Amino acid sequence: MEGQAVTDEQTRSESQDVIIIGGGMVGAAAAIGLAQLGLRVTVVESRQPLTYDETQPLDVRVSAISIASEQLLERLGAMAALREMRNAPYLGLETWELEGCITAFHANQLEVSHLGHIIENRLIQLALWQQLQALANVRLCCPARVTAFARNLDGIDVSLDNGEVLGAKLLIGADGANSQVRQWAEIGVTGWDYAQSAMLINIATACPQQEVTWQQFTPKGPRSLLPLPGNHASLVWYDDAHRIAQLMQLGAKQLAQQIRLNFPARLDPDFEVLDRGSFALTRRHAQAYYKDNLVILGDAAHTINPLAGQGVNLGFKDVDALLAQVTDAMSQGVDWWDSRVLAGYQGRRYRDNQLMMTGMDLFYAGFSNDLLPLKLLRNGALKLANLDSPLKKQVLKYALGLN
Repeated sequence: MEGQAVTDEQTRSESQDVIIIGGGMVGAAAAIGLAQLGLRVTVVESRQPLTYDETQPLDVRVSAISIASEQLLERLGAMAALREMRNAPYLGLETWELEGCITAFHANQLEVSHLGHIIENRLIQLALWQQLQALANVRLCCPARVTAFARNLDGIDVSLDNGEVLGAKLLIGADGANSQVRQWAEIGVTGWDYAQSAMLINIATACPQQEVTWQQFTPKGPRSLLPLPGNHASLVWYDDAHRIAQLMQLGAKQLAQQIRLNFPARLDPDFEVLDRGSFALTRRHAQAYYKDNLVILGDAAHTINPLAGQGVNLGFKDVDALLAQVTDAMSQGVDWWDSRVLAGYQGRRYRDNQLMMTGMDLFYAGFSNDLLPLKLLRNGALKLANLDSPLKKQVLKYALGLN
């Protein structure tokens, strides 16, 4: 990935303002927002999202999009398209370990219509790409892969596998947890691998579309349900990595029986397993979010325990903060790609991301054992947290990205 001179086999394209590596949800959102500010943006992505067909099976990769993320998607013009695709609004959020010691949040506590939507990741990406393709100052290089990065007098050059060389004042890495951009910039990461994996299971249910997402803690990990459109739901099973690997090998009926044995009784037992997937739980946090002419966003900067479904929401908050920094710089006549502006983006996001990651780790660790004194303490805390109070509303607002 080291820089090199342009060869005869390569073609240098017209310089852009911004090059974004990664056209997933976070990268596409950043591209639209920067293009709306009048900047020329190129997005490099290896594959484009499939077109939408309502007869397609539901994907196992879904996100709980918060109200704050919805507001960003609205400003980017993608929310209207998402309303026309599959989605499931949720009005309530419930967490417990022992019956009778529950913390429940509901939209009416904030006087809002809903707390968010559960939407397939690929549909969020597709809705954003539809907006990208309508913008004259956005170019999509897809399919394409990066072969090298190099600094030039004005910014950074990016060499692609098709022989093209792109140049821009700002390079954005939105290319995931194993970010090429972050590695090339020699930005270190801290973190660890948890001793657990998570299994995502799509089920068809006998009951109609649900409106509450819930999570029960067990010493082996949480058991969760996320509403999906129609008579469907997404189950999330956290457990030892070896146990999840075993479950992944079971047939649909065998897996359904294990779910009935291990999930809380509130799960309607009359369901059918449709699809499943799994992933290891990891925690990674970049030691910096920027270098000269370069920033990283989303999973390239941080991967969080998915306990509270905050992953993509934190990525969208990164996008929002970067757009705010660039907008402020433009309004003040400052070079928007200057390192002082990029440092401001890091200042807006680093501490908030660190706080959320640490909070999830403490929550995860606190419920990952069966010691009786601690069990009584944490369940008492859940029961106390359920009291309707200003603090409870502030916690809910924070979780939804509203403060």
